[in-house]
Parts: sequence; structure tokens; C-alpha cells
Amino acid sequence: MAQNRFIPFSRPWVDETEIEAVGEVIASKWISTGPKTAEFEQRFAEYIGVKHALAVSSCTAALHLSLVAAEIGEGDEVITTPYTFTATAEAIGYTGARPVFVDIHPLTLNIDVSKIEEKITPRTKAIMPVHFAGLPCDIDGILDICQEHELVFIDDAAHAIPAEYNGHHIGSIGDLSAFSFYANKNLTTGEGGMITTNSDYFASIIKPMRLHGLDKDAWARQSNRSIWYYEVASQGYKYNMTDIQAAMGLCQLMKLDKQHEIRRKYAQIYEAELSEVREIMTPQAEDLNPIGKQATSVHSWYLYIIQLQTSQLKINRDEFIDAMGDRNVECSVHYIPLHLFAFYQKRYGYQEGDFPNAEFAFQRVVSLPMHPGLTEEDIYIVIDTIKKILR
Repeated sequence: MAQNRFIPFSRPWVDETEIEAVGEVIASKWISTGPKTAEFEQRFAEYIGVKHALAVSSCTAALHLSLVAAEIGEGDEVITTPYTFTATAEAIGYTGARPVFVDIHPLTLNIDVSKIEEKITPRTKAIMPVHFAGLPCDIDGILDICQEHELVFIDDAAHAIPAEYNGHHIGSIGDLSAFSFYANKNLTTGEGGMITTNSDYFASIIKPMRLHGLDKDAWARQSNRSIWYYEVASQGYKYNMTDIQAAMGLCQLMKLDKQHEIRRKYAQIYEAELSEVREIMTPQAEDLNPIGKQATSVHSWYLYIIQLQTSQLKINRDEFIDAMGDRNVECSVHYIPLHLFAFYQKRYGYQEGDFPNAEFAFQRVVSLPMHPGLTEEDIYIVIDTIKKILR
């Protein structure tokens, strides 16, 4: 029999604080890019521990601008993972470059760093890893490869706030990092993203490029009493963040450590209760790639992903998710490997069988409910429901 309470897979953690902050921006009549966006950028940079934070309209925009700033273009290659949302490779395609996929480590689901160098060619210009589900990848190993082959390191950090690697927040280590503030992320502005970098050069290129290549945005022109005049300094895009989003982001940033504390507690409960269930493999809390130096990681727990040992079950992954849904527990799947989509097969020639670890994981992964809107009772209901279905 289904339990009565519906337990959602994900919900944004918003309350009256965000409602009030957004209302104040609307009342101010300055609702596009302005002082709140600048404040959000400053506070975010301070939190991450980086020189520059540049707010944009999405993580996809952040990835695209990072690639353009790194002079990635037609005929170039960027190494990344097939086990990610399409935005990662999509942004590479925007530049005319080719996404070159490297299979994942079967335990961490992160890019397998030991397989990267075999994919490097004279056309390779950058490596763009994904810190999958919020688990930092083998950054030292990737940095060593980038330095040896003179490649740019661009983090897809969509899952990674507030993850850490060797005591440093993700976003403060590579050349450029791209964050997502989508509705289900640990920090949300509804839609939105951020680019972080310690490079003055990259920041100077990206800042005008995110708003049509203008030398000054509307707020700067208003402040200088030269409302109508602007200069187009470079190729640009319509990728700016609004003050409405930034006001929400400032509230979310203040809650981030508390939210992470809740997520980590729920991950510990899941681990304690599910790690001994023989039909389940629980997620790794630290990366296991062997290439880099010994490192310590802090997982963001954006997602809590189990892998079903389907060879020991009478149902497959999809039937398991349906059974959970029948009992009012919503689960999801992250992700369909990109090389299995028709677009990537037609455009780049990928095909089923190219990345066996990604395909093996895809058939078995289940993303369990994980967000601070849940209660401990909810987590135990999820666990109990899993055990009943497996029995």
C-alpha cells in the first residue's frame, strides 16, 4: 500500500525572505542588471574565494562565454564527459568546436582522468569536466594534463556549489568555472548562472560580452548621467542577469551553508541505511580517480544517486522508479548519456557502445529525493519504501 505523503524529488528552498527581497527590487523600479547584480557578484566571489564573479542568465551562457573567452572556435576540440546534461556539450557546439567525450569512472560517475590523454590531439584546446552530482573530480590530475599540453581548464560546476577540493571551493581552482542557479540547484535564482575566474584577462573579455559587447550597462550609464551613449566594444550576447534574480541569489547565498548542512545530514542517513542493502551501490563521497595527488573533497550533495544491482533484482531500473512513484516517492534519472541521443550521433558520429561505463551506469542509476525542504521523517520513508520494493 502506498504511503500517503507525497515526497517530491526536488523543491527550491525559498520563503518570505526571497519574496521580500524581490519585492523591494520591483518597488525600486530598477529590475534589470544593476546594483543588486553587482552586490551578488561581489558576495559570490568572496564566498568562493576568487577574484572575479560575473553573473549571467544561465550556466549554459556561462559555459559558452568561458569557451569564447578562451578562444575556442571552429575546428577545435574540447574534452568533456558524455555523462552530463546536454548543456555541457551544447555550449561547445555553439563555438563550432567538437565535444570529445571521455568515459566515466564507474564508481564516481565523474570523467575518468586516466583516459583523457589518449583523446588529446593537436586540435584539443580545453578540458571541461563536470563535478557530477556535486562530487569534485580529480582536479589535480586534470590540472597536470592541462599544464603539460597547454590546455585551458574550464569547470562545469553546475552541480558543485558549495563543494570543495583540498580546502578550496570549486570555482576558485581552474581557469574558468561555470555555475548554475536553475530552480532545483543548491542555490537558485529561478534561472541564472555565474562565471568565476582569477584571471583579469578573462574577466575583462567576458564582462562586456555578456551584454551585447557594450562598454557600459544601463546602470553604469545612469550612474554617470550619460543615459543614451554607449560603445559596442566587442562581439556580444544577451546573457545578463537581472536584479530580480540577483536579489533572490543574495538571499540564497546566505542560506547556502545551512542548506548544505541539511543535505549532508540526509546523505549520511541514506548512506547508513542503504550501504548494507546488497542490491544497491551508494554514491562515493570522495573521488577515486588514481591520476592526481591525494586529495580531500567536500561533496555538495546536489544529487544523491544510487546504482541498482539489477542482476540481483527481478525488476529493472525503470520499473523500480515506477514502483517508488506508485508509493508517492518521486525519483529521477541523471543522465541519459549524450552519445545515445540522435543529435550527437548525427552531428559528431557517436554511437551506442562508445562509452560502456556511462551506458552501464545509466541503466542502473536512480536519483533519490534530496533537498532541504524534506524532513528526516521523509528520508526514512524513502528508505523504507526502497527496502519494501526490493523485498
